[in-house]
Amino acid sequence: MAKTPKLPRSPQPYVPAPLWDPATCQALIHQLWALRRDMLEGEQRCAAVIERVGPHQRESARNLVHFLALRATDLRALQGQLAWLGLSSLGRSESHVLASVDKVLGLLHRLTGQPWHDRSAEEPVGSVSGPILLRRHTERLLGPVSRERQVRIMVTLASEAATDPGLVRRLVDAGMDVARINCAHDDAKAWKAMAKHVRRAAKVAQREVKILMDLGGPKIRTGPLPAGPRVLKLKPVRDELGYPLQPWRLRIGPAGSGAAPGADAQVQVDADWLARLRVGGQIHLTDARGKKRRLLVVETGADGLVTEGMDTCYLTPDTPLSFKGPHGRRVHAAYPEGIPPTPGALRLHRGDVLQLTADEPEDRAHDAAAPRIACTLPQVIGQVKVGERVWLDDGRIGGVVRKASAKALSVDITQAREGGEKLMADKGINFPDSELDLPALTDKDLEDLQTVAQVADLVGLSFVQQPDDVHHLLRALKALDGERVGLVLKIETLQGFENLPELLLAAMAAPSAGVMIARGDLAVECGYERLAEVQEEILWCAEAAHMPVIWATQVLETLAKTGVPSRAEISDASMGVRAECVMLNKGPYIADAIHMLDDILRRMAGHQTKKTPLLRALRAWAAEQGAGAKA
Repeated sequence: MAKTPKLPRSPQPYVPAPLWDPATCQALIHQLWALRRDMLEGEQRCAAVIERVGPHQRESARNLVHFLALRATDLRALQGQLAWLGLSSLGRSESHVLASVDKVLGLLHRLTGQPWHDRSAEEPVGSVSGPILLRRHTERLLGPVSRERQVRIMVTLASEAATDPGLVRRLVDAGMDVARINCAHDDAKAWKAMAKHVRRAAKVAQREVKILMDLGGPKIRTGPLPAGPRVLKLKPVRDELGYPLQPWRLRIGPAGSGAAPGADAQVQVDADWLARLRVGGQIHLTDARGKKRRLLVVETGADGLVTEGMDTCYLTPDTPLSFKGPHGRRVHAAYPEGIPPTPGALRLHRGDVLQLTADEPEDRAHDAAAPRIACTLPQVIGQVKVGERVWLDDGRIGGVVRKASAKALSVDITQAREGGEKLMADKGINFPDSELDLPALTDKDLEDLQTVAQVADLVGLSFVQQPDDVHHLLRALKALDGERVGLVLKIETLQGFENLPELLLAAMAAPSAGVMIARGDLAVECGYERLAEVQEEILWCAEAAHMPVIWATQVLETLAKTGVPSRAEISDASMGVRAECVMLNKGPYIADAIHMLDDILRRMAGHQTKKTPLLRALRAWAAEQGAGAKA
């Protein structure tokens, strides 16, 4: 009997094996919901501050507060799990924080079969609108830029830019997008001339070039020192082995003659003595070190003569000069006049004690047993405490305060090179551990603002530390009808960095605002070993605020000064593509530096988003979720 064929069973619904552990996904959802609640609660706490920013900055302010809430937590474990699942790691969410969290939450809900409702109405910006806001704010502050290079180039103008319009035209033609005028140098007349030349050059080039005027601010510097001895050092150009390649040139003129070009230095002697010398003659002397030297006369004229030498020579007002007459007799000696005194300096070694005073030191400042120097802002002295660090001359010399009073600080020198360091007048002083109460705007700054309001597009606020500093500047500009001027926060102190979120929120009341990472003073304040970390965190925070960043201090500086770049500074310049603008300082080869920076930025443009941070907690701002409390 034939077997009855079995009918196939009814197909059972296919249940695929879970690709992800549901419990793990649910734990991730729980963490993300907690982060989301923290963001919205932070926004509620800062509602009053957000309301005070400009209408065009409101979404950016909300996103900044969300970023602070997100980064107050260590996200490394969460990031690793999300990356393993192939989801967003939140590592590129600065410009659209809440939208990124919502996107990941939505994907996790769908993967686990849970309902998800669109929440974009609660998000201030999205993954497209966030970067658009940053570009819009950047163009508003720094002006347009070419399509091939999205990063602007800012150049500090030399004093010659006030009298040499050709120099300014060369900078504009080379690719300068923003001209920086440093108000710590020159005067209002020179600044107006510089601005006029920039406007004309930009008009000829048929493109916009912005003008930034950088206020000097309350820069703390070393005070004057008694001048050193009158010594003139003349030295030839030497090769790598120390052999002289090019002689030095000394112009010797009659008494009372002014400066003359074509020589390394100039002195004056008696006119009758000078008139007896001819080309090819030799002047004999024994210099300040007891070395016998001969000066060869190579030029003569109505304004004196020019001599050359191939050996290093030290001249003082007591150095007798003589020459041999026609019959081989030595003509009576003449003594050089017009030798300026050398700048005063202190020689400091590790273990020395420096007296940093509120008043100018006495004449014994050169006494190595009791080195003393004044501070240009005497009110600082009474605000520094025992045990706090002091850095001098851009961090070359370091120390710790051993004794403190309202009139002087005794500083134990703990850092100096073997053999000691020279400390001169007008060198920077940093107190990274001290809470200093200083006005953000000095009397000179308030006077300089009158010119800023007339000719500048942007103003740089130096040594900004508190939101009140920003408010003070904006009020001063308003009183001068300069409300259109954009604001650049110069972050160059540790306190300024620690208060950065509050400063950004305060700056959002300006028509346009940005941040300058002033890496020179900032490195001294926070420590060179921490600078890379600090500047990275500033970049993240500014991106969350949709605020452009200016990457500044010593970019391609060797190239600008010598014409030859170092390998290290090429790598450093390439990092500038992470910012919206890179600043170059002045130098004889500045046009070459602009061309090279332009090339580097164009080449690096394709790598701008190559960034994978680990997202550890930013402890410097952990307490800033309620940023509105101080702002």
